This record gives sequence, C-alpha cells and structure tokens, in this order.
Amino acid sequence: MSAAVTIPDATSVRARDAVEPFVLAIDIGSGSTRCSLYDAFARPIKKRTQKADHAFFEGSDGAVEIDPDQATREVEQVISAVTDGLAPGSIRAVAMDTFASSLVCVNAEGKAITPCITYADSRSAPYVRQLRRELDEGDVHQRTGTRLHASYHPARMLWLKETRPEIWAETAKFLSLGEYIYSRLAGVEGAATSTMAWAGILNRHTLDLDELLLEVTDTRREQFAPIVDPSEPVADVSAKVARRWPALKGAVWFPAIPDGFASNLGVGADSPEVAALSAATSGAVRAIVNNPPDKLPNGLWSYAVSTTSSIIGGALNDVGRVMLWLERVLAAQDPEDIDHTLRARPNPNTPLMLPFLTGERATGWAADARAVLTGVSSADGPLDLWRAAAEGVAISYARVFEQLQEVDPQLNRMIASGGVSQRYPGLMGIVAQAIGFPVQVVDVKRVTMRGAAVLALSVIAPGHPTARIPRTDLTTPDPSQRDYYATKRQAFEATYDAIIE
Repeated sequence: MSAAVTIPDATSVRARDAVEPFVLAIDIGSGSTRCSLYDAFARPIKKRTQKADHAFFEGSDGAVEIDPDQATREVEQVISAVTDGLAPGSIRAVAMDTFASSLVCVNAEGKAITPCITYADSRSAPYVRQLRRELDEGDVHQRTGTRLHASYHPARMLWLKETRPEIWAETAKFLSLGEYIYSRLAGVEGAATSTMAWAGILNRHTLDLDELLLEVTDTRREQFAPIVDPSEPVADVSAKVARRWPALKGAVWFPAIPDGFASNLGVGADSPEVAALSAATSGAVRAIVNNPPDKLPNGLWSYAVSTTSSIIGGALNDVGRVMLWLERVLAAQDPEDIDHTLRARPNPNTPLMLPFLTGERATGWAADARAVLTGVSSADGPLDLWRAAAEGVAISYARVFEQLQEVDPQLNRMIASGGVSQRYPGLMGIVAQAIGFPVQVVDVKRVTMRGAAVLALSVIAPGHPTARIPRTDLTTPDPSQRDYYATKRQAFEATYDAIIE
C-alpha cells in the first residue's frame, strides 16, 4: 500500500467504502455471541454485525457452564445474518475468539456429552489441592506457565474422572468451545497454540502437551486436537459450509484463539512496550513478548500464543461481574452518582472489599476464595460499597501489574478497554491510582472480535495497515493519593493472608 494512503479510524464503515479483503470474525463471550464483517483496515462494516445473547449457568456448587450446542446454534444464527445477500466467495477468511480455558467432552461421534465448563467453574477446587500434594507446583508453573487452579484442565480432568466416571469412560476428545464449534460447523480440527496454553497443559518450552500432566490426569495425547500455530489457517473445510453460506466459499478458517490474546491484538498491544488492561465480565493485565522469562513470578501466567511469542500477565475472575452483583443486590443508584463516587478523592473510611465472587486467579490462585467485605459501619450506604468494590478491583489489578513489571521492564504504556471501562470510566481512574501508572482508555467496540480479525488480516493481507484506535480518558496517578492506596493495599494483603487459604 502506498504511504500516501490515509489510515482511517477504527470506526464502522459503509459497505461501499470498505476495502477488500473481508474477514468474518466471531466472538463468544460470557454474555453473548457476536459476529461482524471486517475490511482490510480491520474496520467493522455497517449493517454486517449480529449478536445473540446468552448467559452462563451458575450453580451453588461452583458450576459455571454453557451449553456448547446452544453456542453452536448461536454461531450459525449470526453467520447467516451477517452473510445474507453477500456475493459467493466474497469473504476471504473466518476468525474466532472465545472465552479462554473452556472444556467440552466429546464422544466418538463428535457430539458433546458435557456442558462447556468455563474458566469461572470452581467445582474442581478440591482436586487442585490434591494436585498440589502430588506435584511440585512451582515446577509445573515454570514448565507450563500456569499454576494449578480450577480454571485449568488438570484439576478438571481429575474432577471429571472421579465424579463423572460414565462421562470419563465415553469421552473420545477433550475440546475447547471454539474447537467444538469449528468441528460441528466446518469439520475443522486443530487447537491453536494459545488455546492449549490457556488450558494449562502445554509445556511452554516444547510447545507440546506436558507429558507429566498427561500421565497424572490419565489422559492420552490422541484425546486432544493437533496443535497449530494461530497464523496457520485451514483451507480444507467441509463442503457444507459453502452450500449453507455461499459468501464463505473458498474462505480459510483460522483456529479459534482465546479472548485474552485477541484483546491485546484488538487494541494494538502487540509489543513488550504496551500492556493491555481488559475490563469486562472478568479482567486481566497482559503483554505480548518475544522472549518469555525463564522464571515466572508466582502470580503470573505465561501462555505461548505462537511459535515465536508469548503473552504474560494475570487474570481477575470478577470485574464486571462485581458491578452486576452490586446492581442486583443494592438499592438502585443514579449512574451519575456512581460516576461521581468513583471519580471522587479517596475517603479513609471507605470499607475494604476483596472482590472474589467466583474465586481468585492471579495472583493467589485460590479457586475457592469468596468475597470479603470488612470495615463497614452504620454510616455506610450503597455508594460507599460501590467505592469499596471499585478499590478492591483496582488493587487486584495492581497486584498483577506489579509482577508484570518485574518480567517486562520495557513497559511504558497501559491501554484499557472493555465494556466496564466504558460504562464505569471512573473505575479506570481508581485503577491508575492503585497501580501508580498512567492508564489510557481506548474507544473501540468489540475489542476481542476485532483482534481475531486483525490476526487473520496479518496473514491474508500482510503489510496492510490497520485503522487507528481513538483514545478517550487518560488518568495519570496523583502523587497525593499514593499513601492512601499504599495503606489500602497493606490492609488488602493482611485481610487476604488472614482469610484466604
């Protein structure tokens, strides 16, 4: 492309102004399945976006699941709507991202025999403790880049084997949600490197499944899909795809990738200098590096996302989930009052909250942790609890970011995105104060889906620039608040050590 070409903003574009090639991108999140058509600049094309809402099933026993066949039907629905009326063969590629660390047990006929177990499911927590007794967790962490935790496969495998023996005996394949949907829709087989890494069973040095974990969980290599680099698309798809969706005739299908990886790509945080902070139902702080550290801090993970790069960081189970909980259990509050409360200077009398509604991932990896609220007085009202929750979430981010800086000293920018950052912009200000680092919020819709499209475009349109991402709020830490958050952090850690195992 000529250097004289003006690079547009990453806002939606009319079909007549869109630039080929086109990518169909699909995103399966915790609240919906979305699909959009993107042009060569990674801009969504107007009137070519569809959404199907869903909700996780959450049980009192720690279950957090979704029906994989429902998700498949949703993908079929949104693809049909987005591609309707398009010329045959007009779409060059299909890309997908899903929430990470998902597991579907599949029988010999390729049908799901379990719900999709999601990242937030904590039923395998007792087996985490068992694995920690049997294995050197530090060694596992350094080999796989992941701790032993209920959000990863090893503990889930043991839980399934012990509590669902009939399912265990019938299982032919262990698939992620993206793999399952691809197999049902297009006959596509293959797990992205990043997908296996996020499952907690990939040896980050060999880029193959970890032999010790296979042995401990009594699983076999052939029960998992072949591992493929996310930049390696599959062209040999089922003929039924073109018959059902003519616009996809000849399109290559890129392996589904985890939403965390896609989110970084979607906001342009694709180098060691830039960290991405996501704030959606869950949250994370991540950076993509070319040379992952030989030794990881205890609180971080390191996922190989390709043969040449890794993403390091840590995740929070509960960010937007905390805000939704507050909306549900507290008296209704005026959104302007909430925003004012979040933007206000800190009050030393604000209660302390450890925001672990569905367990904790980084940095303590306490899968069965639950939220703690302390320091509440009769003078506190709903808005004080909103502020307490926001500060608890911010300190959780700070605990991750502190360790990320240790292994990625090149970091000089923090980009924040996600629905929560847009709905509660004041929260990002609190995060900036808690971590002691500027936070730049970016205004881009459907970040993860855009990231999946960006990855596909880097292969089918190499060298073509991507659109600029508009920036909104920038918060620079106020030195006068440093002592407050340091004291709050100390109280957080003391409470954590006293209550959370």
